Amino acid sequence: MNLQVALSPIGRATPLDVRLMSVAATASRQRVAPFWRDIRFIRLAAQIVFVLALAAAASFLYTNLQANLARRGIALGYGFLGSTAGFDIGETFILYQASDTYARALLAGMVNTLVVVIYGIFLTTIVGVLAGVARLSSNWLIRQVAAAYVGLIRNTPLIIQLMFWYFGVVLTLPNVKNAIVLPGPSYLSQRGLYLIWPKPTESFPAWAPFLILALLSPFLTKLVFKQIQMRTDRPISPWAKLAYLVAPIGIAALGAALVSPPSPLAMEEPVLKGLNFQGGLRLSAHFVALLFGLVVYTGAFIAEVVRAGIQSVPRGQVDAARALGLRNGQTLRLVVMPQALRVIIPPLTSQYLNLAKNSSLAIAIGYPDLFSVAGTVFNQTGTAIEIITLLMLSYLSMSLFTSLLLNLYNRRVQIVER
Repeated sequence: MNLQVALSPIGRATPLDVRLMSVAATASRQRVAPFWRDIRFIRLAAQIVFVLALAAAASFLYTNLQANLARRGIALGYGFLGSTAGFDIGETFILYQASDTYARALLAGMVNTLVVVIYGIFLTTIVGVLAGVARLSSNWLIRQVAAAYVGLIRNTPLIIQLMFWYFGVVLTLPNVKNAIVLPGPSYLSQRGLYLIWPKPTESFPAWAPFLILALLSPFLTKLVFKQIQMRTDRPISPWAKLAYLVAPIGIAALGAALVSPPSPLAMEEPVLKGLNFQGGLRLSAHFVALLFGLVVYTGAFIAEVVRAGIQSVPRGQVDAARALGLRNGQTLRLVVMPQALRVIIPPLTSQYLNLAKNSSLAIAIGYPDLFSVAGTVFNQTGTAIEIITLLMLSYLSMSLFTSLLLNLYNRRVQIVER
């Protein structure tokens, strides 16, 4: 590449001309770097090589496994899932009988695990937030009690706590005839917790479309608010946001009024008949001990997450809120927590995942969760590889779905910096 640099009008090269000629000479000697030296190509090639190596390792392990099983006359397959299970499950939240298939039994165990995880995440969030805020309370007694709770629970193995709650607390409760009466009415005994529970009536099918519309109404309300905000270029009033709560209740109530009588749902109370309660919802002693143990244990870790998130907010934000006349509760709810969420959500996700995985310890106190039911299926069929694969995929799916939801929420609460 030939570049010519014009000299100054007086015919002598000025310092600027010299620099321009030097740059032109350097540019003429430079060549375009080959693509294999491009950092983007190197990164992509490294990832491709890693994926191929991982696939080769997986293929080798699978081939080796197949060969070893073939020598022992064992064939991999999931045909056993269609066979009759032949065993009962002490507590299920779906219809299940011993004459059902192994697939149905594993589904019942999966549902049992999901119920514990869903209730656990909801309750442990409440416990963790309250304990985390209490750790920073100005009241000395509240602060020390919260610190003692966190220190004791975090430094004790979970399995020991589960056995303590089951053998040391739940089984020592009064018998059914002397059950503790709770508001509701609900009853707590050594056999579990009996709750008042809604029961569908013959008008429930006619009310079902209104129920579905009520569940979808918050999403429809959000779309309407978004369109209004785009057209008016103004934020939605906090009072208008009450529609998120009013709309579902109003639609459900309107549907119930149209299909009545009778009411689509009838509250069924547990009634003592003979040696046990009949009606309502029964939560076994195993379920109560497991749920309580997981909530107490995970809540202690969430308390530290909440405390760290609150302390990450600059002190000036709190001082500014107090200067505006906000009370302590308003400062925490309107100023501190919205900013602390960006710090709280990532480690909170890990604690939710730990709760889901720790639920597999239910086998220690006899609760028939997925791990327990899968162990029974393995003992009857001898399909170790298949059962372990199903367990891994089940817990992996729960973890990935939980992470997806919290990551989506985390993007919403992140502070956009310019």
